Amino acid sequence: MAVWMIRAGSHGENERKFLEEGRVYVTWDALDVDLSRMKERSELEAAMTERYADAKPKAILNWVGQVWPFAKDIAKGDLVVLPLKTQPAVAIGEITGPYQFHRDGPDPYFHSRTVKWIADSVPRSNFGQDLLYSFGAFLTICRIKRNNAAERLQEMRSRDWRPEPLVHAAGTITDGQAEEGASADLEQLAQDQIARVIASRFKGHQLTRLVDGILKAQGYTTWRSPAGSDGGADILAGAGPLGFGSPRLCVEVKSEDAPIDRSTVDKLIGAVSKFGADEGLFVAWGGFKSNVQKELASSFFRVRLWGQTELLEALFTHYEQLDEDLRAELPLKRIWTVAAQEGE
Repeated sequence: MAVWMIRAGSHGENERKFLEEGRVYVTWDALDVDLSRMKERSELEAAMTERYADAKPKAILNWVGQVWPFAKDIAKGDLVVLPLKTQPAVAIGEITGPYQFHRDGPDPYFHSRTVKWIADSVPRSNFGQDLLYSFGAFLTICRIKRNNAAERLQEMRSRDWRPEPLVHAAGTITDGQAEEGASADLEQLAQDQIARVIASRFKGHQLTRLVDGILKAQGYTTWRSPAGSDGGADILAGAGPLGFGSPRLCVEVKSEDAPIDRSTVDKLIGAVSKFGADEGLFVAWGGFKSNVQKELASSFFRVRLWGQTELLEALFTHYEQLDEDLRAELPLKRIWTVAAQEGE
């Protein structure tokens, strides 16, 4: 059994399609050629060179190295790792069928394999840092070979995807590179490290304290509920020095790893009315179930949802304005690096 990482777009734009249809796709535009009829990689290289005339030869070889295995090497029973962009989690699937060519597309969905999703949102924090490093390879399709990935995923599967034992979770990146020498997504790796620090230092109600600090840095005056029963609001926040201005926010914070369902979010909507707030903010460290964003369109002007990604973005934007105690507990340093591009 092999493990393959397949991404659903640079911004996760194909995640819902992959998960709802039970398929993974090659998402190169205009690649309307039947790979099953090709015998040699050189045939795919020629087809890509024809279709992507402006691409550098090195980029073409890189793309061939990803697309060819999708058709020729992936086998029934192999595992698929799908890093999600819409929440800090990973979907895991099992390949159930052969390569299929869809002549009529639509573009770019000409090539697919059927998948049985066996876990649709395993928190990234459940995986060891070395596995996350492999998942961060700056490629759309690649095989994950290192750090006994197949055996460890099977072990996690047998334990219902609970966090890896410490002996694995504390693993180091011994190879010094991502899979097959690919560049790694350093931004995602850094966010994973920061998320681990937050998870360890701001457990439970302490995450509410961090959110409270971010809101204060944004200019709100806040009231924060003590630990325990909060009556429907962890934080109340209002604009201005006394908090009497608008917007007035009712904030709920959940620190657990499990994604939040629609009924839990609906309770916040009720609390907005109860406390006379204008809007609600739901902060969920474990993100939200896939249907929540889709079903909350009717409440767009009343509720905002922050998963881990949105919380980190707000933290980075306002870090310098946090109080000294919070910055001492969460010491971060801004750095610049060259942005790697697929194909370089």
